Amino acid sequence: MEKKLLNLLFGMCIFSVPFLFKGKKMRETLVVFFSKGVLATLIDAYVVGTKRVEYPVRPFPKIFKTNLVYDILFFPLLSVIWVKISYNDNLRNILLKSLIFSVPMSIAQWYFEKNTRLFKWRKWSIFHTFGSVCFTLFTIRGFVGFIKKLDLLKNNQTVNEL
Repeated sequence: MEKKLLNLLFGMCIFSVPFLFKGKKMRETLVVFFSKGVLATLIDAYVVGTKRVEYPVRPFPKIFKTNLVYDILFFPLLSVIWVKISYNDNLRNILLKSLIFSVPMSIAQWYFEKNTRLFKWRKWSIFHTFGSVCFTLFTIRGFVGFIKKLDLLKNNQTVNEL
């Protein structure tokens, strides 16, 4: 059953890529995707390395101890969606919209931890998941805000040169 769930998640992620990677903000979308992949992989490697979480069923189990589908596909794509829906929001709305992702993600992980072998929590809880999802969402959103400011500075400088 776990392999079917992972294959379903992988298929849904691959299906969503053409819809998420289009439009004017392609550069920012790629930055969000790859930076979230790196951040999620680093955090997950630490969490697995310190034996807080374990992935009994995962792709390439002889090579990787983390779950690549989560770290370099699912979480980055969710971050792309989150940045797209919160792109022009103020801080209050960003905080509220973060709950749309972090609360269901935490509950889903808790459910799957209890009912599947996709992962096992050792020194981990639903609150750790909530905190790590929020941390990575806000880190990536802050990174996008920084890029937006750089673009504004660049565009203002170009206008002043004319």
